[in-house]
Amino acid sequence: MLPIFKSHYSIGKSILTLADPENVSEGGSDSIFKLSIDAGLDKLILVDDSPTGFLEARKRSFDLNINLIFGVRLKLSSFTEPQEDDQSIHKVIVFAKNDNGCKLLNKIYSSFFCDHNGIGNYSVLKKFWSNDDLMLAVPFYDSFLYYNSFYFANCIPDFSFTDPVFLIEDNKLPTDLILGESVKKYCNENSFKLEPAKSIYYNKRSDIEAFQTYKCICNRSFGRKQSLSNPGFDGLGSREFCFESWRENNE
Repeated sequence: MLPIFKSHYSIGKSILTLADPENVSEGGSDSIFKLSIDAGLDKLILVDDSPTGFLEARKRSFDLNINLIFGVRLKLSSFTEPQEDDQSIHKVIVFAKNDNGCKLLNKIYSSFFCDHNGIGNYSVLKKFWSNDDLMLAVPFYDSFLYYNSFYFANCIPDFSFTDPVFLIEDNKLPTDLILGESVKKYCNENSFKLEPAKSIYYNKRSDIEAFQTYKCICNRSFGRKQSLSNPGFDGLGSREFCFESWRENNE
């Protein structure tokens, strides 16, 4: 099972940092690098919502002799032109395989946010794509299968330019079993690779309240009341998005 970390550079999505393990204080924020070293990992898979933290992650991984696998989670529309009330928006992960892949990933991200208001399309991916330098992954949550299954969306993917890897997770959410069966069926029908994974946003199950508090702070707005007992966030019915859960499943 792949441990897929998200850092604090994805605002409101993780309470894990990229701090130097030697500078981590007791009771402070957990460092992804310290968790990885303590677990004996020789590679670190980091997927953020932007490439903002890439330089820090790269420098830290180089200093600590850890192989960094970096990806960015992007919003896609099935349409080439903007649509009102677009019901086809879903997410994919683009991983860089090498230095040139990092450059291409930055170009893709820049095009998405400079030319397409943060929501790109498959034509943009095709424009910059290189199978030698990039890899496409379909996340378990927020994918086209997720939205088509539970929100009656109209997401139509285009994988004509590459063979994506589909991530499958089990975080004890009520929808995981149904979604997992949909992912397996789609991969079997289209001969795509399936990879068990775990999204990791905090260290221990006991950190869930700290994580919820952080999300409430990052998502506060006028006229909207939130509390730890009723945070109003999808997917927080589980404490399994943690490194502790991944370690237990891989012992």
